[in-house]
Amino acid sequence: MTAKKNNIKQFFSDLPKNIFSGFVVSLIALPLGLGLAMASDAPAISGVITAIIGGVLVSILGGSYVTITGPGNGLVGVLLVAITALGINDAYAAIICSGALLILLGFLRLGKLADFFPSSAIQGMLAAIGLIILGKQFHIMLAHKINRPETIDYLLAIPYTINDAIHYRSSGLIYAASIGVLSFMIMVFYPKIRNKYLQLIPAPMWIVILSIGFSYYFEFVAHEANPIDANYMLSGIPDITQIISQLPSISFSKIGQSSFWSSVLALTLIASIESLLSIKAVDKLDPEKRRSNVNKDLKALGLATVGSGFLGGLNVVTVIARSSVNVNNGASNRSSNFFHALFLIIFIGLFSTQLTRIPLPALMAILVFTGYKLASPDIVKKIFSIGREQLIIFFVTLIVTLKVGLITGIASGVFVTFIIHVFINKSFSLFARNLLKPNVLMYREDESAGNYYVSVKHFCSFLNFYKLKQKLDAITEDNEVIVDFSLCEFVDHTVMENLHNYQELFAKRGGNFEVIGLDMHGTDSKHPFALRRVLPIPSLLTNLTNRQTTIEELAKDFSLSYIADKDKNTTFLQDFVFFRTKKINHIYNKLSNETESLGVFDIEFSEGEFIAKEIVRTTMLHIQLKEKICTFTLDREGFLERIYAFAGFKDIPIQNHSDFSKRFYLLGADSTAIKNFFTDDLVHFFESNPYYHVESNGCSLLVFGKERLASVKEIKALYDFGKRLKEVVSD
Repeated sequence: MTAKKNNIKQFFSDLPKNIFSGFVVSLIALPLGLGLAMASDAPAISGVITAIIGGVLVSILGGSYVTITGPGNGLVGVLLVAITALGINDAYAAIICSGALLILLGFLRLGKLADFFPSSAIQGMLAAIGLIILGKQFHIMLAHKINRPETIDYLLAIPYTINDAIHYRSSGLIYAASIGVLSFMIMVFYPKIRNKYLQLIPAPMWIVILSIGFSYYFEFVAHEANPIDANYMLSGIPDITQIISQLPSISFSKIGQSSFWSSVLALTLIASIESLLSIKAVDKLDPEKRRSNVNKDLKALGLATVGSGFLGGLNVVTVIARSSVNVNNGASNRSSNFFHALFLIIFIGLFSTQLTRIPLPALMAILVFTGYKLASPDIVKKIFSIGREQLIIFFVTLIVTLKVGLITGIASGVFVTFIIHVFINKSFSLFARNLLKPNVLMYREDESAGNYYVSVKHFCSFLNFYKLKQKLDAITEDNEVIVDFSLCEFVDHTVMENLHNYQELFAKRGGNFEVIGLDMHGTDSKHPFALRRVLPIPSLLTNLTNRQTTIEELAKDFSLSYIADKDKNTTFLQDFVFFRTKKINHIYNKLSNETESLGVFDIEFSEGEFIAKEIVRTTMLHIQLKEKICTFTLDREGFLERIYAFAGFKDIPIQNHSDFSKRFYLLGADSTAIKNFFTDDLVHFFESNPYYHVESNGCSLLVFGKERLASVKEIKALYDFGKRLKEVVSD
């Protein structure tokens, strides 16, 4: 009850900043809603209705915290096709059905849907959407309406439109085009003005204010008619009473046609992908570091879409740009989404007649800028830096989306990604034989410390990333997680990008997320998101992994030498009992200090043969001693060690140290020499430090923790342990 009271108290104390944030967001949502609806060939008010219904319902029923909902950029192309093919009334029916499908996706817990699409294919799809928006609205921005069969034709016609605009003779068209160019310049340069008071009003609302002010200037100051061509003025904005009284007549007459259901599927697919990607991005911005319930949000978005369709609105999606503004203005809960909708109702109620003073080129300039941001050349540069193969996926998705459609485009991106993965690995069987196998093992190594170890086998790509994601999502972000890919032959770009997002999330929330086991995987790019594959030839490994780079930095800090390459010279390990039944393949990532005779390295060895053969990779410390000592093996005593005692492997007790004898399992042939060697100082050292397997072959010591690769943090601890152990042994 106390917690509930505190939550209510916190809600009301945060109310002023959420109201303010909702107001600022509404200033962007109003012009964007009008513009996106018009770009979709829907009535301008449809976009505002979408934002209002979405803001009210999702704020009450949703599972996210600081997101804003409304019409989305990604749906412009699909809605345009749907409205053109079906007509506006049947398009509303398609919107309602897509909302119902979204609700179903939420109940089926398919919030992981976006994880099945390769990142570069999604980028290609978004870039295509950006070009669709840019290509069709650029001409209206310059007061030049044209009709072309395809988006590519609209893009190719841009130079001709620019040439025509330069040679306009009609003053009405000149004014309209000038307003469009000026509005575009505001969108480009306004964000560069770093003034906190000026930026309380976003760039799109400045365009609206200046446009309306321009109209009033001519009416009341110059006493002239608005000089902008009447064909390029916004019209048909009803007030609140008209919206309620003039509900659209929804038609389901084309529900039996394939074009209807292809539109429904396209709307559902794009709405879910855009929303899920936005929710994931906004969670990273949330100052309180909360994780959204995406399935609950899908249900709320679906219900809002159904309601929006019946009232003459469009699909309700989570939008990243408006959500970012929401967070930046101090929003702390879903009430900001509700207030953004409330302010939109107030704007429409009070200023609906004023909105008709806005020139169409001004609104289209906002969308042209939005389209450019989605298809910016910087995106191509970024994808190329990740890998050339990602550029192929990107452009195939983009071109097919432009030429055929969004569903075919994203499907082609998925198909090309899979073909490229098969080609890179030169193995179809790697994916075919392992796709349905469980490839993720997770367990808690230390219950008290909250340490999780996750091992991934075979391959990890967009095809099966959901298996790894399920495990990672079950861990709270204040824990320590190690994800080991040493038994994984291939890791793709989508997985690497998602793991980077987890690393950022855990770092923000006080945990630690480390990826290991990629040191023997090759990549063609230095980008951290580049795909990785196991290479048999060490010389091909031209780029260090993040772990190797950090180890290299560690070597500099500790004045150690570092060699990343494989080294098959492992004779110094042959005499240790641990390796008597194991075959050592090689060591790598070697850190060494010649003066102290200490070396830390990763090692690969195998146990068993043929079908029983298992490859193991772990991290060990080797200490070379100046004088000979007794041979022994020291381990933490557990249930298995007690069983060994029945088999004749007797624990050697150390006199006057009963606690040590209970906690540690000490073996060796010469028990007398071992008892003499384990002095009080050495016993106290082991009792007061973390447990490690420590083994002597008479000339040197071998030390390691768990039979897996160590994180960089664990390498530091292991090296420090070995350095102090050597001092105690040498005294």
